[in-house]
Amino acid sequence: MSEMQDNVVPHTRMRSLRDAIRKVQLGEVERSDVVVELQDTERARLDMLADELKDVFKEIPEDDDQFSLQIISGSTPRLWIDATSHVVVGGDRKTYRFLKDTRLGRVVILETANIDDMADCLTEYIAERVLEREKALEGDWLNNRLRQVARESHVVRVQENRMPWLATAGVFGVGLATGIVGLIAFAWFANPL
Repeated sequence: MSEMQDNVVPHTRMRSLRDAIRKVQLGEVERSDVVVELQDTERARLDMLADELKDVFKEIPEDDDQFSLQIISGSTPRLWIDATSHVVVGGDRKTYRFLKDTRLGRVVILETANIDDMADCLTEYIAERVLEREKALEGDWLNNRLRQVARESHVVRVQENRMPWLATAGVFGVGLATGIVGLIAFAWFANPL
């Protein structure tokens, strides 16, 4: 056995912190290049979707400020539709995912690789939100109108309620005056001088 140990060449390993740092940095650069490339791909797909919707965006009433309709870059680029909903590109870099944040959590409204299907879904969503806003504004107008009518009818009722009291007081006054005149007449004619 000693012969075998004598034949083994001792293995010496040189460790260099500088080489290890360089290796890690190269790996990070490669990963960040991939991440940037993926983000650029996602952004490009969202830009294509936004182009499909540009005519829809133009038709949104100018006084309707609920829609943001902008692409925000970041670790995950997003096409924001309004304050609670946005579109992202899925992990396969081909699938669009329309997400909405609700009180119960985030909900996937539609997931599709077809840009036309996604554009149609977003158009319907925007139309529904525009109509909801119009109904809410109409409801506010109707509530204000009903309050105004209620205030006006309250004033009329108060005035109507005053009228019976005035009439009652007038009748009472006339009755009182008639009674006094009657007593004086009775006293005058009942006891002749």
